[in-house]
Amino acid sequence: MLRAVASTGSFSAAGRELGCTQPAVSQQMKALESSVGTPLLVRTGREMRLTQAGEALVRHAAGIIAGLTAAEEEVAAIAGLRAGRVRLVSFPSGSSTLVPTALAALRAAHPGTRVSLEEAEPPKSVELLREGDCDVALAFRYEGAAGAEEWDDLVVRPLLTDRLVALVPEEHRLARTQGAVAIGELARESWIAGCPRCRGQLVEVCEGAGFTPRIDFATDDYPAVVGLVGAGLGVAVLPQLAVESVRPRGVRTVALEPAVRREIVALTLPDLAQVPAVRATLDELARAGARQPASR
Repeated sequence: MLRAVASTGSFSAAGRELGCTQPAVSQQMKALESSVGTPLLVRTGREMRLTQAGEALVRHAAGIIAGLTAAEEEVAAIAGLRAGRVRLVSFPSGSSTLVPTALAALRAAHPGTRVSLEEAEPPKSVELLREGDCDVALAFRYEGAAGAEEWDDLVVRPLLTDRLVALVPEEHRLARTQGAVAIGELARESWIAGCPRCRGQLVEVCEGAGFTPRIDFATDDYPAVVGLVGAGLGVAVLPQLAVESVRPRGVRTVALEPAVRREIVALTLPDLAQVPAVRATLDELARAGARQPASR
């Protein structure tokens, strides 16, 4: 409005240019002068003339208006999924199975949306989300495990239920067993354990079956677990999704009884769930989860 007054020389002419009344322009100019604390316009005859302060403000008007226009266009692009950024954190087996499928579909549908990926196991991934260091976190929890309320403050998008399976060497006595095997049948075996959280779950399940597993090797690297089993150095229990993320050689998978499952979810904050790019990422992760063999 100030720029219009400066270019037209009067409140009435500025009002005509901007599609409002002369009193409305006069009122806004008084409010602007009150806000900056100094006169911006003086009347000289029938025209309004800028004071030195008014001239300074008008010089910046073009940049201010251009900045606002750019901001409006950028927000409109983000809202329309022509642009946007999503910071995703995932655990390793999710990164190699769910994430590639979901992000490929997201890029095809919304090429302007950029997604960055970082790896972290829960609960670290959940901490990153709460601390504002990511927008979406892939996480998991085992059925019946304590702490089910730990996600109560988050938006939880279920992706799939993943069953744990036993890995045994190809020549193992149980390698060609039809149907499920009780985990107690592996009580005397050497064990290869996975990540710390999976390791704790393994010990808990085995102790529930009446024995404590003898863990000879422990590694967070799933291909290493498969390699050690394939070399005949022991047996292991891994989530089916983790087995699908590697190319198992020299091993057989065996279903376990009682069944042990983990729930895999995508988490975000309630406010972030309304952001179009975040919502689209959650949708594609859910579709990728539904297509996984583990979910069937």
